[in-house]
Amino acid sequence: MPIVAQSTETTDWVSRFADEVIEESERRAPGKPVVVASGLSPSGPIHLGNLREVMTPHLVADEIRRRGHQVRHLISWDDYDRYRKVPNGVEGVDGTWAEHIGKPLTSVPAPRGSAHPNWAEHFKAAMVDALAEMGVEFDGISQTEQYTSGVYREQILHAMKHRGDIDAILAQYRTRKDPAKKPQSQKPDAAMEAAELEAAEGSGAAAEDDGSSGSAGYFPYKPFCGQCEKDLTTVTAYDDATTELSYTCTACGFAETVALNEFNRGKLVWKVDWPMRWAYEGVVFEPSGVDHSSPGSSFQVGGQIVGIFGGKQPIGPMYAFVGISGMAKMSSSKGGVPTPADALKIMEPQLLRWLYARRRPNQSFKIAFDQEIQRLYDEWDKLDAKVTDGSALPADVAAHSRAVRTAAGELPRTPRPMPYRTLASVADITAGAEDQTLRILSELDPTDPLSSLDAVRPRLDKAEAWINTHVPADQRTIVRDEPDAELLKSLDEQAQGSLRLLLDGLADHWSLDGLTHLVYGVPKVQAGFSADATPKELPPEIKTAQRSFFALLYHLLVGRDTGPRLPTLLLAVGQDRVRALLGE
Repeated sequence: MPIVAQSTETTDWVSRFADEVIEESERRAPGKPVVVASGLSPSGPIHLGNLREVMTPHLVADEIRRRGHQVRHLISWDDYDRYRKVPNGVEGVDGTWAEHIGKPLTSVPAPRGSAHPNWAEHFKAAMVDALAEMGVEFDGISQTEQYTSGVYREQILHAMKHRGDIDAILAQYRTRKDPAKKPQSQKPDAAMEAAELEAAEGSGAAAEDDGSSGSAGYFPYKPFCGQCEKDLTTVTAYDDATTELSYTCTACGFAETVALNEFNRGKLVWKVDWPMRWAYEGVVFEPSGVDHSSPGSSFQVGGQIVGIFGGKQPIGPMYAFVGISGMAKMSSSKGGVPTPADALKIMEPQLLRWLYARRRPNQSFKIAFDQEIQRLYDEWDKLDAKVTDGSALPADVAAHSRAVRTAAGELPRTPRPMPYRTLASVADITAGAEDQTLRILSELDPTDPLSSLDAVRPRLDKAEAWINTHVPADQRTIVRDEPDAELLKSLDEQAQGSLRLLLDGLADHWSLDGLTHLVYGVPKVQAGFSADATPKELPPEIKTAQRSFFALLYHLLVGRDTGPRLPTLLLAVGQDRVRALLGE
């Protein structure tokens, strides 16, 4: 299928940013590949909020590729950041993870049972796999490798030489608390509290200080201790001519003097490191979280510090938070937050890409892990149908295109995408039994029966995973083994008549559409109307009668007031068993 560029769609935020980035790149580095960037800290599970840091530049980079330009999407793995805290729910090799706080993430052992060599690689791996499934093309850069191999040596020496200039910039944003001034409120504003939390937990901006300030002055560089490997060090002396640097460690008391022009066991502090990389890589576009909009934030300060390294601040939007249905705002250090890998277990990559593509970066949105996922899939399938028949709006066509394909081509998709809620209901009722699943799905449309479950995969597998991992046990569907004799015996003539009408029509209506027509039609017929009568032709009481009839069927079939859609449930139970449970 040919790739259709959406570059002329003025209502599409991706195209507008692509226009700006191409123009800015030509201004800064004519003839060179466009450089966009993301930064991720593998300090714990990389969650779906962090994914926006990647998807925003990915979508822009992909649009630029569609237009025939060369582009690099850099993902800086901030794996040389300090290990700050032990995320909840992450078990280590020996359970004593506090002893590693202050070490580089790549010097911390991987969680228990991991096949990876260290903490950072463990959490990077899951994200790399998820990005591959989503069709995200990128160049990964390990900051551990960059620093320990001496790639940034000239930049470090330059920063140390200009430490006074850096300190002056940072001093503009440093504030001192006035002990005589009382806080106005003991309870922070909820939005501010959320922003501060995100700032502390976000990628890259790992709550690091501005640098080492002591009796010897300010230094924008922190060595990792040669004995305990932690960054709890203070630079006590530095000679610009010889690059001799002395430091002491407050954690273990170790002290040494090194030649910084040969020393590779340390890094620039975050507010200097980030703008240094903008200049070094020639980054033109990089988004940042809303926490960076405040004065003194890393992005704001970096815009001034980058000039010291001869570079310019990237253009890029502030992106809003991503939430989860039924959950509080995500924070990776709290543990238990859903990751892209978690989302891809229950949804196809096209749907996940669409959620990020259809909303402008400054718009927040939620990703559903609860019942809402069924509605999202219904919305996606309707859009898919509108795109196919040509009735979709241009901006929706653009978002759909970015979801289903990249510049490299189409993402793999389910050959026969049956409704997600139907597949989830069947997976629920059959408990994953493939023969039963195939029987039920084959009967949904007798004119075009399903011959193999491969045709409905991977969507079927995603729906089954959702049922097994996100639907509480008390909401699962268990079909009765025996008829509810007591309930059947207590039914009045009206209820008995409704069951007879249903049973008489089963054989002739045994398909998804046929059973839908039948179960909705029984109350209409009982009230003296045609089964084909539309809602406009019916009195309001018919809806009440339908709800009562549906509740009766659910009680007789699964012992509850509600359950999967009745047509799907009837097909899943099977005609003979339905007749037995309804008292025939």
